[in-house]
Amino acid sequence: MLAIIIPFYKLTFFEKTLESLKNQTNKQFKVYIGDDASPENPIFLLEKFKGKIDFVYHRFESNLGSLSLTQHWERCIDLSKNEKWCLILGDDDILGKNAVAVFYDNLNKILVNQINVVRFSSQKIDSEDKVISDVYTHPQIETSTDFLFRKDTRSSLSEYVFFKEKLILTGFRNFPLAWFSDVLAVLEFSDFKNVYSLNDAVVSVRVSKLSISGNSNFLKEKNQSKFAFYYHLLSNKKSFFTDQQKDKLFLEISKCYINEKKQFKFFFKISWLYLKSKALRDYLYFIKSVFHNTLKNRARK
Repeated sequence: MLAIIIPFYKLTFFEKTLESLKNQTNKQFKVYIGDDASPENPIFLLEKFKGKIDFVYHRFESNLGSLSLTQHWERCIDLSKNEKWCLILGDDDILGKNAVAVFYDNLNKILVNQINVVRFSSQKIDSEDKVISDVYTHPQIETSTDFLFRKDTRSSLSEYVFFKEKLILTGFRNFPLAWFSDVLAVLEFSDFKNVYSLNDAVVSVRVSKLSISGNSNFLKEKNQSKFAFYYHLLSNKKSFFTDQQKDKLFLEISKCYINEKKQFKFFFKISWLYLKSKALRDYLYFIKSVFHNTLKNRARK
C-alpha cells in the first residue's frame, strides 16, 4: 500500500492539497500529516475531509523544520505503518487525480524491474494555480545519474514515490533548507541505478513567495547546499559517474565558489578534490577561471 506523507506547516494552500487527495480515482493510500508545531492550526480544515480521506494527523510539540527540514521529513515518515511505498507531498502541491491509479497500474513493472524510486511527470504552478511551465516528462526507465545531467528537466520531492525500506535504511542527507537533499535521495535511494517514470500523471508543484523554491531570500543557503551536494558526490560517490560526468560535477562545484568567493573553505575543498583526483591540468584551469572572474568583476566596479 502507498503512504502519502505531508509535512505540514503552512495553511495557505493546504486545502487544495487535500482536495487533490480526495479526488484520487484510486483510494488505496493512507495519508499521514505531521504538523511541525505550526502557528496555523489545520484542525478545522481537516474536519472537512473526515470520511473523504483516510488520514492520521499528528502535531509535534517542537518545531524541527527550521533546524533540519530533512529530519522533520523523517519523523513524519515514522508516523506511517506497514506501507511499502511512500510519497512525501508538500503542503502546497497538488497531486493529479489519477496519480495513485497510475502508480498501481504500473506496480508490477516497477517490481519486476527492482525499482526503488518512481516519479510522476510535473509542472509548476503559481500562487493563483496558474500553470507557469511545460509538463516535464521523462524516459520510462532512466538511470538516476543520466537524469542528474539531463538539461530539459526539473525535480522536487513531491513528484517521487520511494520504496520505504530503502528510504529508511539510507535516510536523507541534511543540507541547508533541504536544498538538493531530494536530488541526492533520488540518486542514493535508487543505488545510482534506474528510476521508473509515470508520465500519464502530473504533480503540480507550487512556486510562490511562501515556498523555498520561490523565495529569493535564501540564495546563500541554496549555494551552500549545492556545494555540499556536489562535494558529497565527488568525495564519496565518484565511482558511479563516467569521466565526462565527473568533469561536469567539478564544473558545477567550481561555480559555487565563483558565485560566492567569501566562502574560502569552498576554494580549499575544491582544491583538495582536484589534487586528490590528480587532475592538475583541470585544477590549473579552475585557478585561471577564478582569477579571470575576479578581474572581470573588478572591471565592472
